[in-house]
Amino acid sequence: MTSSFRSRQYWLPRPLFSLFLALLWLAMVNDFSVAHALMGLALGVAIPFMTHAFWPEEAKIKRPLPLLRYLLVLLADILRSNLVVAMRILRPARHLRPGFFVYPLTLDDEFAITILASTISLTPGTVSLHYDAEANTLLVHALHLEDEEEAIATIRERYEQPLEEIFR
Repeated sequence: MTSSFRSRQYWLPRPLFSLFLALLWLAMVNDFSVAHALMGLALGVAIPFMTHAFWPEEAKIKRPLPLLRYLLVLLADILRSNLVVAMRILRPARHLRPGFFVYPLTLDDEFAITILASTISLTPGTVSLHYDAEANTLLVHALHLEDEEEAIATIRERYEQPLEEIFR
């Protein structure tokens, strides 16, 4: 047996992700038992082990404190956007102005771009549709788009600039 076969890195390539998957399993089944905990741990080990060859190199988070701020801003924006989207949809006269816009990226780290695209899609009312690597842009759809420049400025200020700080 080779030493790499016995190493923790071989069997547990992404330990934090494994823990996340185990906890996610417990949250999804909404019942804590030894069987569910073991199943969560098994999934937490098996999924990263079977897929680690397809993953890009591990993200290099340089500054964890801005990451915490980013997550708090994202959580607040998701909650606020849920309320705004619900009010817009439930009104008798919706007056929605859906639209597409191209978001010019300043990020160059692929992992950070993926996080930004996911953040845009997680926030209700917006969806990131396409990443153009040559132009370094994202195509975004908004449920209600009043001012394209304001939407771009909001994404840059609330999400992209903090991601630059986290991953630089």
